[in-house]
Amino acid sequence: MFGEHHSNLATEFPEFKERIHSLKANNTHFAKLAKEFEDIDKEIYRIEEQIEVRSDSYTEDRKKQRLVLKDQIYKIIKDS
Repeated sequence: MFGEHHSNLATEFPEFKERIHSLKANNTHFAKLAKEFEDIDKEIYRIEEQIEVRSDSYTEDRKKQRLVLKDQIYKIIKDS
């Protein structure tokens, strides 16, 4: 097993759990970003758990995409 664990936005930003829920329900752009983040996070989890096999460069690219999404999501949360 690897050190990282699959998570969702509520575990990434527990202090904003209610705001995340509200934004997912009322902001289609936020909901799209959240779904994309969670899909990528699940994929990375499967790769790290060796359920799926991907190249290191592919995995690193997905991690970078996840980080960009997380930053965008955090900005929306903070600005709402």
